[in-house]
Amino acid sequence: MAREEDVYLPEDEKPKLNSGGYKRKMYNELPVRKKQRAITDEEPIHLPRPMIGFGVPTESLPAIVQRTLPEQAIGPPFFYYENVALAPKGVWDTMSRFLYDVEPEFVDSKYFCATARKRGYIHNLPIEDRFPLLPLPPRTIHEAFPLTKKWWPSWDTRTKLNCLQTSIGSARLADRIRKAMKAMENFDGEPPLMVQKYVLDECRKWNLLWVGRNKASPLETDEFEMLMGFPRNHTRGGGISRTDRYKSLGNAFQVDTVAYHLSVLKDLYPNGINVLSLFSGIGGAEVALYRLGIPLNNVVSVEISEVNRNILRSWWEQTNQKGNLIDFNDIQQLNGDVLEQMIDSFGGFDLVIGGSPCNNLTGSNRVTRDGLEGKDSSLFYDYVRIVDLVKSIMSNRRV
Repeated sequence: MAREEDVYLPEDEKPKLNSGGYKRKMYNELPVRKKQRAITDEEPIHLPRPMIGFGVPTESLPAIVQRTLPEQAIGPPFFYYENVALAPKGVWDTMSRFLYDVEPEFVDSKYFCATARKRGYIHNLPIEDRFPLLPLPPRTIHEAFPLTKKWWPSWDTRTKLNCLQTSIGSARLADRIRKAMKAMENFDGEPPLMVQKYVLDECRKWNLLWVGRNKASPLETDEFEMLMGFPRNHTRGGGISRTDRYKSLGNAFQVDTVAYHLSVLKDLYPNGINVLSLFSGIGGAEVALYRLGIPLNNVVSVEISEVNRNILRSWWEQTNQKGNLIDFNDIQQLNGDVLEQMIDSFGGFDLVIGGSPCNNLTGSNRVTRDGLEGKDSSLFYDYVRIVDLVKSIMSNRRV
């Protein structure tokens, strides 16, 4: 957990796997514990500190940031790709190479809201004249949850929550926390350092809030939605369970962060935008564009989860969108013929946006953290395939 929070924390010295043709065979034959040790041998990319990319609205840059896009990245459509920043060694270099050698922009959402979310973004959007969504969201725990301040112990110095995950603490964990809280009631002053350390470790790991005297609690789903920039009850209804709501939110864009990057599109598309939304999830990109005041003329959404498709469709109807929402459940359905038909129908796509699954990239996965070779995260190459196809088809239409 500490290593995930501090990218500069030195790795333990561990023996490296043999190179050559036997490397994958050896890895597959390792027991789980040794696999975990082998994975941690991969150093994360050297991330900037502070992690503010090409700028954020709440921090000043030491110098004017400029970038020059590679020639092959210029031209329609705009593309925007997101994934976890702390991926295994070489992953971001590979993704950058496949996306026209565009330099990734690494941003932590703690500069936009009260929770950390270290993400990398590869895009060909302009970086000048960005602007944030208003009103600005609360940026500290106590601003976001003022009622917790009354119960917050002095020895809990957290001002931000850690990255929100796809699940919350189990019943067994809750019982351990309850017992620790009960023990703390026997102390008139501050509890012993050992108790403080245990409780703080659990609070950080599971993003617990103090909601009563010596009483810590996980985030509710509506609190989760607020921190992620979604409207209240965005994931509620339609028979969706609380477990599914947490899972969907944990995999979503942080809307305020993404909206800041997409804000440059407002003046470019005053009459509306055509979006190809890959791995749409619960519609973080669509919500961001809508909150920016950019009309959604046509949105083609690709999302495997029926739960997530229902959430996006419900939001589309509740917000009285005037455009067309077309959804696919399998990214393999988007071949050249299908894309040509849609481009002929819409006149082209203005933005191709998405973030392929991070299952095999995230540091919390110590079993199948296989990088871009993993079953789920290899879908990145489908994002590349589709961007290439759209660029090629649209280029041919302009000739």
